[in-house]
Amino acid sequence: MESSCKYFKVGSCEGQKFVEGEAIPLVLQPSEAGSGNTEGLLAALKENKEWLETMIIKNSAVLLRGFHVKNAHEFNDIVTAFEWEDIRYVGPAPRTHVYKRVWTANEGPLSEFIYYHHEMVLIKEFPEKVILFCEIPPPEGGETPIVPSFRVTERMLEEHPEMVEEMETKGLRYTFTTLSRDNTSSVRGRGWEDAFGTSDRAEAERRGKALGMEMEWLADGGVKTILGPRPLTRVFEGRKGRKMWFNTIVGMHGNELSSATMADASEIPDEMVRRCQEIIEEESIQFKWQMGDVLFLDNVALLHGRRPSLPPRKVLVATCK
Repeated sequence: MESSCKYFKVGSCEGQKFVEGEAIPLVLQPSEAGSGNTEGLLAALKENKEWLETMIIKNSAVLLRGFHVKNAHEFNDIVTAFEWEDIRYVGPAPRTHVYKRVWTANEGPLSEFIYYHHEMVLIKEFPEKVILFCEIPPPEGGETPIVPSFRVTERMLEEHPEMVEEMETKGLRYTFTTLSRDNTSSVRGRGWEDAFGTSDRAEAERRGKALGMEMEWLADGGVKTILGPRPLTRVFEGRKGRKMWFNTIVGMHGNELSSATMADASEIPDEMVRRCQEIIEEESIQFKWQMGDVLFLDNVALLHGRRPSLPPRKVLVATCK
């Protein structure tokens, strides 16, 4: 495959896979040795943003490599070059604002695996694009594995058609319990005050309701959020009519702070959840981060996670509509 933009050439990376003929991720590098610099990249992105956006949807992931992106300021310039609207993160991951539209990725312990998910999958308004920048690659581990969501649906329908049909019909219900303040010792340690941007319970309830949540206050100052019904799969425009596995059953089922059931409160069989977990892992794609990498993800088409790693690891993120 050749790039239609003279500034880029199509490369490859370890771990890249072809799914129905499309490279995931599509790797774009400078067209000439030594030509990669942020100033030239920004000009190319602005001139070819429609083409790049088409590639993100076509390949589900685009990796820019070799452009010597150095810091959050330069990464923010890349994000804003596309003129996509910003969307504020709502979820359990502890994060810190870095610069303008740039945040840290999940600040939970690097020793923990962050399970595969579509970003903000349970919220009414979720990002279509998740953009990641590797400022400091880890010495070992720390990959961001990605999974074509439609492949999970296809395989679950092959192996558990009746259960999938039942969950599709009934819908899903989730609960999640969080403390009032952040706890960075957990990958799900974001407190409700930070998540909702207020310490006022009434205002938090108002904001939660706008996002499609019910809330129950706990004696220890925490809150239990209830979300449902939510769909099992979804079909999005421009994605070839594919049914995406747009849920977080595996990540929330049977955990200490969370639950996932069918919307009528009937249980999802443990065996099916375990098999789904295996399928997701079998379909995963991952590569080793390099300093300066910028990865664009089609959030409605891909699940993503984080492998455990040795420190240091610094990956920044922006989320866009």
